[in-house]
Amino acid sequence: MPDSNLAQMVMAFDFGTQKMGMAVGQSLIESAHPLALFPMRDGIPHWEELLKIVKQHQPDLFLVGLPLNMDDSESELSTRARKFARRLRHQTHIETFMVDERLTTREARDELEHYQTQGRGKKVSADSLAAALLIESWYRFPNGISP
Repeated sequence: MPDSNLAQMVMAFDFGTQKMGMAVGQSLIESAHPLALFPMRDGIPHWEELLKIVKQHQPDLFLVGLPLNMDDSESELSTRARKFARRLRHQTHIETFMVDERLTTREARDELEHYQTQGRGKKVSADSLAAALLIESWYRFPNGISP
């Protein structure tokens, strides 16, 4: 488990098969900021483009949302999110944790109406806001699951 007293740049992913929400945060000030949606092709990112974004933000830690069912069981999407997390860790050699994402998208949709638009008038997506909520929940409960 990472030391919560260290300043860390955190990057989170709300995995999806067609698009993926992303966010970054700084643990020292417990910030979380949504990024633009990242396009996916059948659950597979364009790795070269994704790695450019990772390099730009220089995270110390990755969080990947784990889409569990309400009864704690896993689905096909859970398996695919775990696979993405393992590949992300393999590609970057950055510590990666899974975070229970149940209800984050619903919470993000509720918050969207209160959230300001960002850059060039584009609205923040619920998926990227959900990724920011993953970071915020990590600050409160840093109990991730290894992929």
